[in-house]
Amino acid sequence: MQHLAFKRIVVSLAAVCWAALSWAIAPAAYAYDNPELLPEVETPIIDLAEALTSTQEEQLVADLERLENETGYKLRVLTQFDRTPGRAVKDFWGLDDKSVLLIADPRGGNLLGFNVGDAVYSLLPRTFWIELQTRYGNQFFVRDNGEDQSILQSLKSVESCLRQGGCRVVPGLPREQWILTLVTSVIGGLVCGFAAQPRGGKLVAWQWALIFSPLWGILFVAFGIGPVISRTSDWLPLLRNVLGFVLGALVAYLTPIIDRSSPSET
Repeated sequence: MQHLAFKRIVVSLAAVCWAALSWAIAPAAYAYDNPELLPEVETPIIDLAEALTSTQEEQLVADLERLENETGYKLRVLTQFDRTPGRAVKDFWGLDDKSVLLIADPRGGNLLGFNVGDAVYSLLPRTFWIELQTRYGNQFFVRDNGEDQSILQSLKSVESCLRQGGCRVVPGLPREQWILTLVTSVIGGLVCGFAAQPRGGKLVAWQWALIFSPLWGILFVAFGIGPVISRTSDWLPLLRNVLGFVLGALVAYLTPIIDRSSPSET
């Protein structure tokens, strides 16, 4: 028993010493507030992770300053990896209710993070920022396009929405999202066509189609057309979704008719 107790004491002391040693050798860059990392001259971009080229940074600085002069809204960018100024950026930039701070840090599951002032939420709701972060900050987008495009395209969306007086959703329709709307449109057409199949001597079972209308209506209108018209004025994705719905409905409607008209095997 004494040997077991002594062993436990030794293990506990070793764990405490290891924790103390790890804390002692931890780099100061992980501190929560490092004002010494701030530049001497005020600039809307602090690129500690070097995610942007010098040309991109110069152009972005000009765009952000022009936006602030024209609209009064302040956009600031902080990229970091193993070094961060932490809370010191708030006083450095004078962030207020009309400010948006983009933090690009690849150590998390999503590259982008946003600190948004209260006054900005009246123009760009919380769902906007969630969609913006999901679209441009996910690992697949960053892998295919790079960290610089993730930062630049997300800021471009914010600038565009602030200039036009606000947005409920992020402008633009990515190919992946359009494919999803096309799939839901086709499924809605299949449901509608299946419900309208000939029954009781009627060529089109309108009653059944109306009964199932909440289902195919949600699939086609809410999930097939709604996301398209709210994000882009391009008519081509909308036309494709409508054609997908019609094609799905015709396939589901005509399938039993074709089966009955085909000769039976002997």
